[in-house]
Amino acid sequence: MGRSVRLKSFELVARDIRDVDVKLLHALSIAVGWPHRPKDWDFLRRAGQGIVVVDGIGRVFGSAMWFPHGREFATIGLVLTSPRTQAQGTGRWLMEQVFERCEDRNLALNSTDAAYHLYLSLGFTKEAVVYQWQGEIVSPLPPTSVLDGELRSASAETLNEIAALDERAFGTSRRELLALLSEGASICVLRRDGKTVGYSMKREFGRGHVIGPIVASNDYDAIHLTAVHLKDLTGRFARVDTREQTGLFADYLQQSRLAISETVTTMSKGRRFLNRKENEPWVYGLAAHALS
Repeated sequence: MGRSVRLKSFELVARDIRDVDVKLLHALSIAVGWPHRPKDWDFLRRAGQGIVVVDGIGRVFGSAMWFPHGREFATIGLVLTSPRTQAQGTGRWLMEQVFERCEDRNLALNSTDAAYHLYLSLGFTKEAVVYQWQGEIVSPLPPTSVLDGELRSASAETLNEIAALDERAFGTSRRELLALLSEGASICVLRRDGKTVGYSMKREFGRGHVIGPIVASNDYDAIHLTAVHLKDLTGRFARVDTREQTGLFADYLQQSRLAISETVTTMSKGRRFLNRKENEPWVYGLAAHALS
């Protein structure tokens, strides 16, 4: 597959995303209405790999990133094309470059409505819908259920337990990513019978704060793990990305004055990505669309 693509009267070439000024990446996300700040781009460049397409004078016309977790799996995100090139095949070309670099890994991504048919044509299969709940926290809503266990801040001793629990929920180990996320996050764990049975993170992102990942085995635990962070965000913007549209957890988010602003579609290529089991750990809140 070629490392350059010709669009009408100019040629675009692929460059490593780490070699591009973050201000140009920020301008690209602004152009398509995405909330990523320069700090968010910097974090994602540390967490994964990526390419951008630039013209002969260094202008950025698109990006794509992938986040490998071992030799068998990767998530894909930040597949952006400038409004000028969106209808000229740049997105397909970027995905071909990602496929080449990811080799034979199983893949998962969260697709916008605009990109959905492109991913279908590339062999991805729909699995679920992600609901982006967000808004300003006017008055934190306490959980109505009794906490079963003890909430506490994460310690160095619990990070290994968090990683093991997360692997059961996510389906593959993302220990390195969790270590990066923990650097700038507030982390809460739920302990029960001497074991870590749930955890949640809160970190700055976009317009305010994102609460995620949230990993729990039931709605009640997930609510408590979310509420502990919302209480610190009075008067501030919060976001939770979840595959829960209905049920107690979704009801709690709505009662906390968060609203669904948009949706994306979880899709996979290769093995099926999501495998929810009753009373087993589940990812109630995503770390980010690109990271799942």
